[in-house]
Amino acid sequence: MHKPVLVVTTHFMDKIEARIDRDYDVRRNPHERPFTRDELIEALSGADALFITPFDRLDSDFFKRVSASVKVIATYSVGFDHIDVQAAANRNIAVAYTPGINADATAEIAMLLMLGASRRAYEGQEMLRAGTWIISNLLGRQLAGKVLGIFGMGRVGRAVAQRARGFGMTIHYFNPTRLPAALEQDAVFHSNAPDLLRVSEFLTLHAPETPETHHLINSKTIDLLPQGAILINTARGGMVVDEDLIAALKSGRIAAAGLDVFEGEPKLHPGYLPLKNTFLLPHMGSAAVETRLAMGMLALDNIDAVLDGKPAPSLVTKELVVA
Repeated sequence: MHKPVLVVTTHFMDKIEARIDRDYDVRRNPHERPFTRDELIEALSGADALFITPFDRLDSDFFKRVSASVKVIATYSVGFDHIDVQAAANRNIAVAYTPGINADATAEIAMLLMLGASRRAYEGQEMLRAGTWIISNLLGRQLAGKVLGIFGMGRVGRAVAQRARGFGMTIHYFNPTRLPAALEQDAVFHSNAPDLLRVSEFLTLHAPETPETHHLINSKTIDLLPQGAILINTARGGMVVDEDLIAALKSGRIAAAGLDVFEGEPKLHPGYLPLKNTFLLPHMGSAAVETRLAMGMLALDNIDAVLDGKPAPSLVTKELVVA
């Protein structure tokens, strides 16, 4: 029986790889580095589908050149800003993503960043490993009794709110629309972002990067935050102007930051590295075994459905807003 040809740009968990081997005639990236654009175009000649990660950027030029045989592209991610969705639609190529599955894992990382930044965990690690253990020098800030501002109350934002309540935080949020009472619970809604920032002793970002949210955190919006606020970002690095945040961290205007995402990643602004008041992670939001396995299986479910002419669970063309 003929198997559809699937091009895979990286290696996945064993159970995902086993399903790929079982169901597809697979073409894998033979290199230890990512495909070049020309290599990927060549690999897709005559292929039916493509399975990518956010590190594979598919722009309009890619879609002009890609083989007409390709029917679906599945990305191993909730975000799809690395894909020119309109260019894909112009070529009648379905684009699939994996929404919702990563909410709990990302919320856990947000809480890790919140605690790590506020309680000076990086400095504590440094001190312990250097053998200079002086506890009294590392006075942090507790979460209990603080206002947590959540920018974006989709699935991840709501999961963070649920966890933060357990730490005794008061929840305020901004969202394009107010949540129903059952989802909002005791959270305070702000109809505009500046009002949220003015009360946020902790601010955590959980919105997609759009023209409206690009560089949302800049020198002007930082000045709206309470003195010594703490910023958390597990959403997109492009929502922050790095130079402005670094300056605020150096001056103490922002007490600390916990960052899992960076503009231009995997590269990041070198100005973050010497700062003691940053708690930095390499985009680990969804990096839990359970979450990554579920994401991979959903991506393959989407590919199977499109190739079989059946309704797919999560196509970008059906739902353009990441919740």
